[in-house]
Amino acid sequence: MKQRYALTSTRMLSPTHPELSPRIVALGGGHGLHNLLRGLKSYTKNLTAIVTVSDDGGSSGMLRRELSIPAPGDIRNCMQALSNAEPLMRELLEYRFSDGSLRGQSFGNLLLAALNGIAGSFDEAVSMMQQVLAITGQVLPVTVDNIQLEALFENGSRVLGESKIAAAKIQQGCRIQSISIQPPNPEPLSQALSAIAQADLILMGPGSLYTSLVPHLLIPGIADAIRKTKVPRIYLANLMTEAGETEGYTVSDHLRALYSHGGEGLFTACLQNSAPIPDVLSQEAEAKGIFPVQADPAILASMGIELLEHPLIAPYADHICHSPILLTQAIQEFYESRTIKVFPSRAAPRYILERE
Repeated sequence: MKQRYALTSTRMLSPTHPELSPRIVALGGGHGLHNLLRGLKSYTKNLTAIVTVSDDGGSSGMLRRELSIPAPGDIRNCMQALSNAEPLMRELLEYRFSDGSLRGQSFGNLLLAALNGIAGSFDEAVSMMQQVLAITGQVLPVTVDNIQLEALFENGSRVLGESKIAAAKIQQGCRIQSISIQPPNPEPLSQALSAIAQADLILMGPGSLYTSLVPHLLIPGIADAIRKTKVPRIYLANLMTEAGETEGYTVSDHLRALYSHGGEGLFTACLQNSAPIPDVLSQEAEAKGIFPVQADPAILASMGIELLEHPLIAPYADHICHSPILLTQAIQEFYESRTIKVFPSRAAPRYILERE
């Protein structure tokens, strides 16, 4: 059943007035959020990405250990996705050193770390880098505290460090029971809470369930801020299960895990892929124990979540991933189906969420 939503203001979408486009907040991390943002920036200029900062592996982990800063990698990737900078600048940010003590390190990560030293705080450094890249919207770390993830498995064992969770889960041979943050009770970024409170539409996912999505809900105030809004809140379901995190999980299993960490009532809808996985890619994935995430409509309905099914797979890709264009089209269709279409003067159609 379609729901109508109320907002405290009447925001309108107009291609000729980007300042009036819908305020969309997307929470996540990793390649899933980066991919989503590439499409969304063509739909709205009022876009806020709230990014997890708990990665402790690879080049991000090295900088965390050396400089005691939040993980810069996912932040940098999201800024690149929203960047309007020249191609040379984007290429420079993606450059990784191949020799010496900086081998494997991304120049974009180093630039953010340097700006952190100049600015004096990580969120100010992120803001400064956004100015350099002239990005569409804004990118915010969910917290500037230097946090780590700890996983508790169903057999009672634990492991500390995001980069160790997948391998430990496979070794233990059981599901993850819960994720916690060390040190506990980190401070949420105030701008992130404000963006959620002012949003017209809130999205979470796609992305690694326990290491990209759940960490947001463990930051005090974030889950409550999401739940208190009176706007559509969509969970963007993963296409495939993930080795070391969600083997055998259905869509409702993902949502139950999110609710067990953030409380009930976080989402009003779930966007799920309806297109078949190409045979060649499907066979390659199944050989690795990775399978399509199955929707369970009856369970989702019992949870009060509307299931939205659309073809979302990127065509002609050499790996299984969402199409940024198809994701954005499905999100736009959903949002505009819940709004009133008006034609002021000769302007293009605009869409408003009416006040109840």
